[in-house]
Amino acid sequence: MIANEIKLTYIGGPTALIEVAGLRILTDPAFDPKGTDYPTNIYTLHKLSNPSIKASELGEIDIVLLSHDHHFDNLDNSGRELLAKAKTVITTVAGAERLGNKAIGLANWETVEIPTEDDRLLSITGTPCRHGPVNGDRGPVSGFVLNYAGEMKGGIYITGDTVWYDGVKEVSERFDSSIVMAFLGAAVVKNVGPDHLTMTAAEAVELAKHFKNATIIPLHFEGWAHFTESKPEIESAFREAGMANRLEWMS
Repeated sequence: MIANEIKLTYIGGPTALIEVAGLRILTDPAFDPKGTDYPTNIYTLHKLSNPSIKASELGEIDIVLLSHDHHFDNLDNSGRELLAKAKTVITTVAGAERLGNKAIGLANWETVEIPTEDDRLLSITGTPCRHGPVNGDRGPVSGFVLNYAGEMKGGIYITGDTVWYDGVKEVSERFDSSIVMAFLGAAVVKNVGPDHLTMTAAEAVELAKHFKNATIIPLHFEGWAHFTESKPEIESAFREAGMANRLEWMS
């Protein structure tokens, strides 16, 4: 997969538009307005930012890559409505069972192939995630590796909601990605516990060390009240590690 073939557009939170080989691919759709609250029996999530593009302005979506369907900061009310308009939804096995219809569930390392407009096949592989500490995983969650069929280098790795752990390290051992879209923010939901549920800036540096040939593009690091780190902490961590040149921000 060649970098200049790929167009990335930041929408907000975990949501980005990936355009490659004539396909329009959306990550975790969250399009509700800022100020929206999402109460559960245990906690309430609070949204702080509007999306840069409204769902109604997005146009046709070929594929939604949904890391998980059971947390509102990854799939909010407007995002759930959008799923019905997408041609294909790829998510966890458990999520696909809940969503039904056009949803495809991928187990870890399972791959599905999607035809492109230029007669290639885009392979999408499910990757492991641990959404929290060892005894506090808030999953199941999936990451994704995108590449052309038969290729192991140059692809896009989307981490999904995960901390740094051996499962993410294994992705770096199996795939030599050129772009890593890293879900960061060091999310902490105090009513659940004190541990971070997504990667910290320091863990993102560790991620970069293992994906030696990749540009690290932060995602899901702002826009919600439960994030404890944002752009300044991420930039500082990479600068202190002498890796500022490895970091890139979507526009």
